[in-house]
Amino acid sequence: MSVLLEQPTSLVAYRPSKPTAMVVVADPRVRSTVTRHLWALGVRDVIEASSIAEARPRVGNPRDICVADVHLPDGSGLTLLAETRAAGWPNGLALSAADDIGAVRNALAGGVKGYVVTGTRNSPGGLGTRPGLAPLGATAARMQRRPPGAPGHPSGYRELSGREVEVLRLVAEGQSNKAIGVSMGLSALTVKSHLARIARKLGTGDRAGMVAVALRTGIIH
Repeated sequence: MSVLLEQPTSLVAYRPSKPTAMVVVADPRVRSTVTRHLWALGVRDVIEASSIAEARPRVGNPRDICVADVHLPDGSGLTLLAETRAAGWPNGLALSAADDIGAVRNALAGGVKGYVVTGTRNSPGGLGTRPGLAPLGATAARMQRRPPGAPGHPSGYRELSGREVEVLRLVAEGQSNKAIGVSMGLSALTVKSHLARIARKLGTGDRAGMVAVALRTGIIH
């Protein structure tokens, strides 16, 4: 599982008492896995829901964090995260089975603290089963511990050229390499080379990940 965006605040505002959470995911396997990861992270009071309708009556009792799937049976989890934030919940984490750039943008605009790609919904074992993807507990811990400018926080964005920034802007609009090439008068191979350099500078080769870093650091708006 890979984090697509990280806000410069901690994921869970830890208190002397044990932190609390609500997990809203339709797939029972994924929901159970997220809960286990939260327990491993130190969250000791987790309530679960499978839909917005099931979760909404609990919004009035704020917890430390709400983890919600972007795609719920009765609407977007981003809507629920906005409601919990308005009700005083300090932290929201969005989950998605796909690295949807539009959803990343909406999540950032909605003020969520993290966006996590869980992998294919139909993949055996559910959440976090793809090789090389960090489990939610490790992901959340990294987000909590790493402030802006700390070692490991992407800083290569300062080295992006104007052309690379333009490529990123077009990627954020959902354009393919071929379409970007047409827009910029470049070959698709040249665009691919630009993306490879951008990936090295930003520390991620994932298109949605690049966009998330670019939005978070103000490279694009």
